[in-house]
Amino acid sequence: MNKKQKHTLWRILIAAALLVAAVPASSRLPIPAILLYLIPYFTIGWDILWKAIRNIAHGQVFDENFLMAIATVGAVAIGEYPEAVFVMLFYQVGELFQAVAVGRSRQSIAALMDIRPEEANVERDGVVETVDPDEVAVGETIVIKPGERVPIDGVILEGSSTLNTAALTGESLPRDVAPGDDVISGCVNLSGLLRVRTTKAFEDSTVAKILDLVENSTAKKARAEQFITRFARYYTPAVVIGAVLLAILPPLLGGGAWSKWFEQALIFLVISCPCALVISVPLTFFGGIGGCSKAGILVKGSNYLEALARAEIVVFDKTGTLTLGVFNVTAIHPQACSEARLLELAALAESWSNHPIARSLRDAWNKELDSSRVDNVAEITGRGVKADVDGQTVYVGSGKLMEDCGVSWHPCHQVGTTVHVASQGEYLGHIVISDAVKSDAKPAIAGLKRSGVRKTVMLTGDAQDVGEAVGAELGLDEVHAQLLPADKVERVESLLAEKTPKGVLVFVGDGINDAPVLSRADVGVAMGALGSDAAIEAADVVLMDDKPSKLSQAIAMARRTLRIANQNIVFALAVKAVFLLMGIFGVANMWEATFADVGVSVIAILNATRALKLTGDI
Repeated sequence: MNKKQKHTLWRILIAAALLVAAVPASSRLPIPAILLYLIPYFTIGWDILWKAIRNIAHGQVFDENFLMAIATVGAVAIGEYPEAVFVMLFYQVGELFQAVAVGRSRQSIAALMDIRPEEANVERDGVVETVDPDEVAVGETIVIKPGERVPIDGVILEGSSTLNTAALTGESLPRDVAPGDDVISGCVNLSGLLRVRTTKAFEDSTVAKILDLVENSTAKKARAEQFITRFARYYTPAVVIGAVLLAILPPLLGGGAWSKWFEQALIFLVISCPCALVISVPLTFFGGIGGCSKAGILVKGSNYLEALARAEIVVFDKTGTLTLGVFNVTAIHPQACSEARLLELAALAESWSNHPIARSLRDAWNKELDSSRVDNVAEITGRGVKADVDGQTVYVGSGKLMEDCGVSWHPCHQVGTTVHVASQGEYLGHIVISDAVKSDAKPAIAGLKRSGVRKTVMLTGDAQDVGEAVGAELGLDEVHAQLLPADKVERVESLLAEKTPKGVLVFVGDGINDAPVLSRADVGVAMGALGSDAAIEAADVVLMDDKPSKLSQAIAMARRTLRIANQNIVFALAVKAVFLLMGIFGVANMWEATFADVGVSVIAILNATRALKLTGDI
């Protein structure tokens, strides 16, 4: 409990003691009973009365403070002093319970907030200064000692260590780093001393983007939350009007004494307070978002969490999403030159590219490349590279690239990504590159199907045989290969037309080259997004590590969060309806009314806090 909550608890205890003392004292002391009961009443209820008055002054009349104030003041007016104090007392108990529950739900968010570094050690003129991370410029050198949190994204200049990324990914396995490796802000340096050159300003760093994402995640409300907001806007004035009619119409129609129906109207007001709905449903989604963040799943809003729960079609990119994205040369098939010459030309042509295939070709050559031999490099989207090597025009890429440049080529019998090479209009041969499937990709697909996802689809720019081989291995329903980026958008458009009206299409990509498709899908999920600005910006849900299984975990957590929210809505409305009818027909008393209000709120809040503890196990 925080200081404010402890203060409220003391007020509750003191008011309860004063109420217990007032009961016998009211019949023994020569003091009007109302004075004895007003002491505990104002002790526990002064802030509720003040909020009601203040809100009325600002035009916000119909809220739970107004309902509690008018009901308890009315109870005092008709001489029901103990009931008035007890209703206010029990209401404050419910409010305290709510505050504690919200506080606990915030703990996971607060834990994530701890990734924000408080200071950075920056080298300036040979002296290490401790400054605020905001004051460190791009390109400056910072020193990160063992046990310290990485304050800003950068590249290691000196030192080797292991980094704990648990706060970002939800995984405890540390990552080894050495000179030349990138380091991400928010990680903890576990062992060695590191000197790092910053590559971003703090406001643009990974940790700043994640913190901004989480802090704003509650701004986008789910449909269930929007329903509750609209419901409360009309419900509260309606029950106030209903209470007035209940107090006036029966006596006018000869149904009994004014005092009796006035009391029933007050009971009706206490019962009608919508606390259980207004509090528990947003709390459920807040808890769900918090639970996801603990698992390294960042959801940008309750609306996306709710949409994930209705996932019907899940579409995957292949490279870097279902596969490791680590390509290795597995075969070299020359036709008009030697193996060494074929590999050298391919490596030189791809020497300026950052594509994983280009890196694998350079790694396979494993010799220093003379970049002065390469000129006029042009990347051809979705097809490959054209470059002048030693004054000769070289094409390296897909079969479509060979057709574009008028070269006759032939496919390879081996499964893998085939890189064809041509020079001066002559076909020189091809190189086969293979990419391994991630270890948890197959269980992830199986988990999605168990959870009720109707169709799983893979889109890839790779060759048809490679795509089909991966699809068969993983148990995917559909595979569409040899796609350009624009083709992927078209495929997603056609898949969107296949889903049911309430179904949701989820696209999962690495967040770097898939921004158009991420934004077109109902829910875009970026996989392995640690350090990827494009992923954090383009996606609706960000999986901070590289595991496809996190998606099935996220969907399972979203579905259980929505189930809990729906349970609270049905339970609260059903109990309210029963007790409101009891209040209308004069069956419910003030004690039962209090349970209907605060008791239902407490039960709903307890149920809502379960969302924070969801694991996502299927």
